Amino acid sequence: MDIWDERENGAQSEEFSSGHSESDGVLEGIRIVEYCSGVSGPYCAKILADLGAEVLKIEPPGVGDETRYMGPFAGDDPDPEKSGFFLYLNTNKRGLTLDLHKPEGKNIFFRLIRGADVLIEDRAPGYMDGIGLGYEDLEKANPGLIVSSITPFGLSGPYRDYKAYPLNTAHISGQGYLLPFPSPNLDRPPVKVGDHASEYDPGLVAAVAILAALLWKGVSGRGQFIEISKQEALISMQRVESVTYANDGVYMSRTGGLNPMPGGVLPCKDGYVVIITPQEHQWEALIRLIGNPDWSNEKWTHILHERNQRAQEINDHLIEWLMQHTKEEIFHKGQALGCPVAPLLSPEDQAYSEQYAVREFFQENRHPIIGRTQLPTTPYRFSENPWHLERSAPLRGEHNEEIYGGRLGYTAQELGKLKEEGVI
Repeated sequence: MDIWDERENGAQSEEFSSGHSESDGVLEGIRIVEYCSGVSGPYCAKILADLGAEVLKIEPPGVGDETRYMGPFAGDDPDPEKSGFFLYLNTNKRGLTLDLHKPEGKNIFFRLIRGADVLIEDRAPGYMDGIGLGYEDLEKANPGLIVSSITPFGLSGPYRDYKAYPLNTAHISGQGYLLPFPSPNLDRPPVKVGDHASEYDPGLVAAVAILAALLWKGVSGRGQFIEISKQEALISMQRVESVTYANDGVYMSRTGGLNPMPGGVLPCKDGYVVIITPQEHQWEALIRLIGNPDWSNEKWTHILHERNQRAQEINDHLIEWLMQHTKEEIFHKGQALGCPVAPLLSPEDQAYSEQYAVREFFQENRHPIIGRTQLPTTPYRFSENPWHLERSAPLRGEHNEEIYGGRLGYTAQELGKLKEEGVI
């Protein structure tokens, strides 16, 4: 019997179920094993789970995923079952605990892999081979398996075995050299993009690669190994900026080139707005927005490179006007004139945004310990396969009995022994 067939054995109680079936998803029938911790790998698996794939998330017994210990925590209680960070990254997954270093744990892992389409793992280079679970070992058990390995620098090259946090990969990819952009003060140190974005981007790249491999598998019936370098994923996000020096000898930095552009992130009456006007009609719209001041009639204001050379002078004029107006007022009037200006929204602004409310971007999640929360959904809408929150993020080992008992056939007594021995 295919161990993945009994899909709804031991499913969540009605209290925590959305009432929808997994068959709604565009990846219905795709089976994924996630052996990851942190952000990139779990985010990759979350994207695929949200598309309807069934994801079995494997965590080490006892401790679990490292993001369980990262806030924010519900009620400011640092409990590994109350991490909002873990909650977001792991919705729509089933959760298992398993020690792959123990012989029976390794045997169970192989049984899961035999029925899987994809394995996503983020262990250090050589780790999976070292415990007898490298791609060649797994391919023998399942020739159609797709394996995605996510590491900081890839599996070859002089950096292969180097360790890195998001701060490291953000800067070694060249990303930090460009931020903040545009920068009114080039004396300040470079920064990295906010929060864990340097981990989310590699996860997104990995998901796209896996979808392509699944398409190829549908044509050829063959699996393959996918190697993801976080450093290369981040530099690929920079497109033009990453190749201008190699091709033209021009440094693209926080100035946006040789000179900064007017605008950028500027203060206003109740916060900040961002203004970017690289095209002439956008600049003209900005001048109309601020009331066609006398200085805007100077000849140099109609010449792009001269405006760039006097960017700080222009910004001083802009700030004088902006400080008299609210960000919403600037946003709506600017957009009506065709000027690409937008407010910098705070978390409170995001939570109460009319735009998000109309699109129902935030939806209720019901967690057995945390309770009711609002979570972001997805940035896409399928007409035939709408997104549903099938299940909240799993508790540690929440689906052990369902998967190991209901699908693999272990008895309650055997499961008790496996738990006692630290296998699950």
